[in-house]
Amino acid sequence: MAIVKFTYALKRFYPNLSDLELEVKNVNEILEKIDTRYIGIKNYLVDERGALRKHVNIFVDGELILDRIKMTDSVDHTSEIFIMQALSGG
Repeated sequence: MAIVKFTYALKRFYPNLSDLELEVKNVNEILEKIDTRYIGIKNYLVDERGALRKHVNIFVDGELILDRIKMTDSVDHTSEIFIMQALSGG
């Protein structure tokens, strides 16, 4: 199963957020499944059109996803996915 990991910044909003093992085929399926466990997190990660928000990045096996609109990037059963929130400030 694919392993999904999250940054500490996201855990600030979802304190019980932990790494997950999921059976998925693409990034969109990941977001759907994590939203069933952590209600509302998908709305934090995607905008009202369903596209990935500008302050969020998702990496699959160390590569930044290419499709930020429909999130159709493929995920293998051995993939490691890292979901991160960009931080700003000085």
